[in-house]
Formats: sequence, structure tokens, C-alpha cells
Amino acid sequence: MSSQWRYLFFLFLEFLKFSTSFSKPITLTTPNPHLRFPCKPPHHSSYPFCDVSLPITARAQSLISLLTLPEKIQQLTNNASGIPRLGIPAYEWWSESLHGVATNGPGVSFDGKIGSATSFPQVLVTAATFNRSLWFLIGSAIAVEARAMYNVGQAGLTFWAPNINIFRDPRWGRGQETPGEDPMVASAYAVEFVRGFQGENRKAGGEIRDGFVDKRVLKAMKGDDGSGGLMVSACCKHFTAYDLEKWHTFSRYSFNAVVSEQDLEDTYQPPFRSCIQEGKASCLMCSYNAINGVPACARGDLLQKARTEWGFNGYITSDCDAVATVYEYQNYTKTPEDGVALVLKAGTDINCGTYLLRKTQSAIEKGKVQEEDIDRALLNLFLVQLRLGLFDGDPRKGKFGKLGPDDVCTSEHKTLALEAARQGIVLLKNDKKFLPLDKNVVTSLAVIGPMANNASLLNGGYTGVPCYPKSIYERFQVHIKKTSFVDGCFNVSCDSDDGFDEAVATAKEADFVIIVAGLDLSQETEDQDRVSLLLPGKQMALVSSVAAASKKPVILVLTGGGPLDVSFAEEDPRVASILWIGYPSEAGGKALAEVIFGDYNPGWYQKQ
Repeated sequence: MSSQWRYLFFLFLEFLKFSTSFSKPITLTTPNPHLRFPCKPPHHSSYPFCDVSLPITARAQSLISLLTLPEKIQQLTNNASGIPRLGIPAYEWWSESLHGVATNGPGVSFDGKIGSATSFPQVLVTAATFNRSLWFLIGSAIAVEARAMYNVGQAGLTFWAPNINIFRDPRWGRGQETPGEDPMVASAYAVEFVRGFQGENRKAGGEIRDGFVDKRVLKAMKGDDGSGGLMVSACCKHFTAYDLEKWHTFSRYSFNAVVSEQDLEDTYQPPFRSCIQEGKASCLMCSYNAINGVPACARGDLLQKARTEWGFNGYITSDCDAVATVYEYQNYTKTPEDGVALVLKAGTDINCGTYLLRKTQSAIEKGKVQEEDIDRALLNLFLVQLRLGLFDGDPRKGKFGKLGPDDVCTSEHKTLALEAARQGIVLLKNDKKFLPLDKNVVTSLAVIGPMANNASLLNGGYTGVPCYPKSIYERFQVHIKKTSFVDGCFNVSCDSDDGFDEAVATAKEADFVIIVAGLDLSQETEDQDRVSLLLPGKQMALVSSVAAASKKPVILVLTGGGPLDVSFAEEDPRVASILWIGYPSEAGGKALAEVIFGDYNPGWYQKQ
């Protein structure tokens, strides 16, 4: 059984075990809003850790002192067990919010009062705007929706975003999740997103821009009032030098990144240093890979440097199963207990997965781990939960208690998503000023390509349930009544040319032709890298065939989060314009239509 399946099976067993510890069973399909929080009166509100007048460090230490050793160990996993005798419910640390509240983490559910959340463009697209104010506003908007979902029992408060790894290898399947290959851009993005997400008391560009954030929630967004309070918790990941998933015989679980000291300091560390020093992130995630022979979650020198030199004030989590990889994949230690001792003493506080949960007791019995090692980890964990207000009683009476379903998928947030998609689109070619088209003279339009009529393919990785998803084809139908669609290829892999004849015939009949080509998650994603920079399968032939048949030169639209070699199209006079849209998410089709018809002027890429 793979480690992922073992983890899922364990979660199921833990769910059965601990759902019986409360007066109302917890179900996976019916969230129980507001019923499960610590310090609930009248029976569990008198503990010192519930006393909001005390310093949070004293409250955290008081809580630790009340726990038994088995109870402490049960807190060392993302699915932290409840402590019924103290009135403390279970807590799921793992929620995701890379470019909107996402379904990837078990802490988030869209099965309840809130059935969708604003899906902003994938990070690489947002980074292409080079707009720091926009990055801050997106972080703020996602935070509002995350808190609203928490208030109705559909999310946690600790979110594992942003991904600020350097996109050095263009074949990397997760490069789409990052701000790109430039350390300065990645650093700036990290600072702005985290500040907005955690609710720092500042406004992007001096003032929140009207129309992007609902004034009803501006007060709630003020966040840190000097007490170190957090609206939600952000996590800088994956620390560090991580940009390989699965490529030939190499795997992220066992890969050793050989990095010079200078390259580490100049390239890989700046985004994390900025995320911590300027962004004040409250979480750091250590990665799967080793750095110069030592597993990342066991690199005590790097983890402690974040605390002692960069001033990190938060908790450190492993990537999921990254503690297990120290022994099971990387064979870095002789026993599982040695692996557990190594990561705990290095400074890792919590394990996404079950390895610490299953192996720590044995490590203690063998003298490899001391209880004070666990207490140190718990102090970091509880301090963040206290800053989030998790031990302040009924969340409905707290600072963000009024946020709810009406604050999710607001018109302001959807407008912000559209603005981000507009600014992220890049014009790569525009021969003889072919664009923009005048919609008043376009009598018919053909939209061709396997990504053109599937809204879900525009989202990219780590996505939730978008508010109002529409495909590219659907968005163009709004502008040009006579708009036709054919896929040309049956999927993005485009292994067959069986659909080419229909695509060519459709192109011959249309006034103008838009071809949508590129990548989707079948080509690049977590645990999958690409082996080529060319368009997948026969997509290149599809573009050339349609361009040759079209009455006028065609418009080529490229999707995906990784670089593509489209020099054939750049050199082809039958391809008049090329636009890159990446993964623009729910508003991407509308933004693209606005660009093509001249309602919005895109960014222009020029070769250096």
C-alpha cells in the first residue's frame, strides 16, 4: 500500500474514532458550524488557556502542561485529535488556498452553506501582472472567503499557501503554482500575498481600491492590531530548492538537490527570507527533497536559521509524508525512530501525515526523543492557534464572526478575479496590428481546440469550486452570435488527428479563427513533470492545418503554466497573433474576449 493510501486509510480510522467523542457526530458531508470550538462555556471556559487577558505564551504553556504524553503526540499530525476532557475538538491543519480556497486539503469542504469560492488566476498568471497591489488584494479577498468558510464549519484557519519556490526547470509540473523564475518577483509576491492573507493592518497602494473589496469587510481585514493576531495563517512552501516532481527515474521523494552556497543564498532563499521577514508568515513548510544530501525537514541549520536570523514566528510543517521519506525513501536514517528524532530536533513541529503519530512513542521509549522536544513543537503550534483566536470562545463573537456566505463570491471578488486575468494575459505576437478585432465587423467566429469549451481546464492546480465558471467558447458567444466550436483533438494529449478534418472545415467557413492550444493538468501537475517543451501530441499539426485553411490569419491562444516552444507559429505568417493566458481560471474566457476585441490592452512581450 502506498504512503498516500496509508494516510487516507488512517484519516478514515481517525475520523471514526474521534467523531464519537462529541455530543453530535461529525460527518464528512454535513458541516457542524459553530458547535466545535475550544473554551466553550459553561464547562470548558475556565482554563487558563482560555483567559484572553493572559499573554498568549502563558496560555500556550498552560495548555501544554495539562496534556498527557499520548495527547501531546496526537497533536503532531495535520489531523490533530480532539481532547474531550478539556473541551478541545479535533483540528485539521491542512487547508489550501493557492489562488482561492481549494479542495486539495481535507480541511476544506464545499458541501454546506457555501458551495463555491472565487477562483483567481493561477499564481504564474497573477505574477505576470507585476502588480503588487493586485497581489495584496487577492490575498485579502481569499482570506475573507476563508474566514467566512471557517465560520460555517467548512474550512480551517491554517492554509498552506503560497508556493514561492523558484521555477528554474521549465519542465516542472508545479511551476504554474509559483510566481516564476525570478527571486525578486517571487519575494515581492510572497510579501504581498501573505500580508493581505494574514490581515496585516495596511492597504495595498495606500488605499483599498473601490470595486475590488466590499466595504462591509474592510474593518475585518485590518487584522494585526499589535497583539500579533491573525485573520488566517499563511504558509511559505516548500523550503527549499524544490522544483522536481517525477522525471524519468527521479522522484521528488528521493531527489537530492545539489546547490552551491551562493546559489542557495542568491536564488532559492530570498523568497522565503522575504516571506518571513517582511510578510511575517506564520508557517513554513519543509519540502520532500534533500539539499546537498540532507532531507529538507531534517536540515536543522536551515530551519533554525529561519527562526534565529530571519525572525520566524510560527510553526513548521512537513510536506505530506515528508517525514516518512527521511527513512523510507531517502534511507537517511537506520530506523524510523531515528528519522522522527532527527526532524523534531531539527525544528519540524508537525507532520502532514501520520509518521510522527505512529513512531514518536517508540522513539521516546528508545531514548531518541525527549518530551521537551514535543513540548517545543506544541508551543509553536498552539501559539499560532491562539493568534488565530481559536481559544477565544465562540468564533461568532470574535473579530471576524460576522463573515459568512454573503462574503463569498461577491461581485467585488469576481471583479478582482477578472482584473487579475486581464492584467496577466501576455501578447506574444501581433503582426500588422491584427488585434484587436472590431466586433462590429466580425460576422462569424470559429473557436478551435480541446481547451476551448471546458471551463475546468482553465483553472490549473490547487483549485476549489469556482463561482461562475464559463469556457472560452461560451464567453465569445456573448460577443459574436455566430460562434462555432470544434475541438480538433479529442483531448489535450492530442494523440490522434481524427478531428482535424472537422476543424479545417469549420475554419474555412468562419470569418475569423481562434485556436486554443497548450497544456492542462494532464500534462503538468503535482507529481508529474513534462519531458518536452513542444505542444503535446499533434497540437502543432492542428494549428498549422487550421491556419492553412482559414480565410484570414488566425489567432493562437496558449494555455498552461510552463514554457512552450511555439517558434513554428511565431515564424508562420498565417498565425497573426499569439496570446498567452496560462491558467486564468473562472474569469479567463471573459478577459480573453475583452483583449481580443480591444476592451482591454494586454501586456506586450518583446524579445530582449
